This record gives sequence, C-alpha cells and structure tokens, in this order.
Amino acid sequence: MVLWIVLAVVVVALIILVVSVLSVLGRLSALDRAMRRLLLRQEQAGKLQADVAALQETVAGLQHRAETAQQQVAVIKAGHGEKGKHSLQKSSSAW
Repeated sequence: MVLWIVLAVVVVALIILVVSVLSVLGRLSALDRAMRRLLLRQEQAGKLQADVAALQETVAGLQHRAETAQQQVAVIKAGHGEKGKHSLQKSSSAW
C-alpha cells in the first residue's frame, strides 16, 4: 500500500514537472521570436544610420555647392552693377 502511495506521488510530481516544462518551453519560443524581431530591427536601424550618414554627406556637399553658386552670383551681379553704373555715368556726362 505504501508503494502505491509513493508511486502516485511520483507520477503526480512528474505530471506537474512536464506541465511546467512545457509552459516554460512555450514562453521560451515566444521570447526567441521576440529576440529575432529585435535583432532584425537592430539590423534595419544600422542600415538606416548608414543611409542617414550618406544623406548628411550629400546635403553637406549640396550646401557647399549652393554657397559657391551664391558667391558666383554675387560676383556676377557686382560685375554687372559696376558696368551699369559706368555706362550711366558716361551717358549722363555726355548730356
């Protein structure tokens, strides 16, 4: 009789152990999926950072080109402005 009680306790303990192990394994698979998603997002974030760095370089280059173009336009305007003043002065002195 004692043998049957001990055997029943062992069987119940094994059933509880199996149920708890299956529960933990189910949670581990969910955690594994979450970890894979996070790793994928981390990889995507790294690619985006590289793209942002490239865009910043492009913007810096465009800004430099725009500044150069503005300086050239200012030089051209200054050159035209001086010619316009001289031609007006010459024509007004002739009258």
